[in-house]
Formats: sequence, C-alpha cells, structure tokens
Amino acid sequence: MPEMKKGRKNGGLKEFFRKQIVTLKRKPQTIPLLVLAIGFLVYSLNLTDVSDTTAKIQLAGMGLSGFCTMLFSLLSFVCFLNAYPHRKKTNIPMLVLMFLMLAILIVCDTFYMGQISKALNRPDHPIVVDVNTQYIADAMRMLNVHRIIIAVGAVLTLLVPVLRKLLRKINTSLTIEDNGQMEALVLSEDN
Repeated sequence: MPEMKKGRKNGGLKEFFRKQIVTLKRKPQTIPLLVLAIGFLVYSLNLTDVSDTTAKIQLAGMGLSGFCTMLFSLLSFVCFLNAYPHRKKTNIPMLVLMFLMLAILIVCDTFYMGQISKALNRPDHPIVVDVNTQYIADAMRMLNVHRIIIAVGAVLTLLVPVLRKLLRKINTSLTIEDNGQMEALVLSEDN
C-alpha cells in the first residue's frame, strides 16, 4: 500500500509539471510576465533602502526617479496584460508602450545609481558607506539587479514567438496503456 502512494505521488508530480507545460504552451507570455513580476518584487521589497538613500543623499531627481520606477512598474504590467488579450491577436501599440516604460525604468535606475556615485565621490563632504549607511550600498546593488531583471524581461517579451515555437516542440500528450482489451472490443463490434 505505501508503494501505491509513492507511485501516485510521483505520477501526480509528473502530471503537475505536464499541466504547467501545457499552460505555458497556450500562454508563453507568462514567462516574461513572471520575470517582470520578480523585478517588481525585488524593487518593492527593497524600497526602504531606496527611501533611506534618498533621504540621506538628497540630490536632485532622486525622489522623482524612485517614484517613476514604482509608477512605471505598475503601468508596464497593465500594458503587458493589455498587449496579450485572451484569445485575440497581440495588441502592438500596448506592447510598444510597455517597452517604452521598461526603457524608462532602466533609465531611472541608471540615473539613481549615478546620483549615488556622485554623492559617494564628490570632493566636498562625500557620503561614507559604513555600518550605519549600509543601506546605500544595498540600494546600489538592488538597483543593478533590478535593471538586469527588467532587461531580461524585455528580451523574453521580444522572444515570445520563439518561446511559443520551442514550447510546441515539447511532447505533452498522454500515453494510454493498452492491455489488449481495445482490440477485443473492436473485434466484437465487427461481428
């Protein structure tokens, strides 16, 4: 009896992954959407470091840059979801608008990192990163990771047609075991 549970569990896990691949075959745009969602979570969950850095450094445009990053992150999701409507063709204007917003996100992150570098390397009263201001280094690292995740998400969005073709090559059909009864059934119907 324990062997049956183990077999059912392994078969259940295999069936779960098969269903996930079938879902991805139908909607390959889910892959870049998940990557962009990870990027949003990385930024959102580290927003305290960004806010503390802005309050400590106080250079022009830092607050606006952080605000634009949050705003365009949310709006890019809306554009992404509208770019791929259910059972309809891809909405190209929404896709272009989404790419524009992703480019703005990368520019905002780069600008913010530049302001941090400017504050750390200025000749008069440079900001020193120590134990009390470790959040500045954390914000800098997070912004670099965020830029990379957004760029990967944009590339994956461009590659959705390629992903669709690659996923279609994966065999997800179920094999039905035949124990000889089907042939007997067909022969008995012929009589």
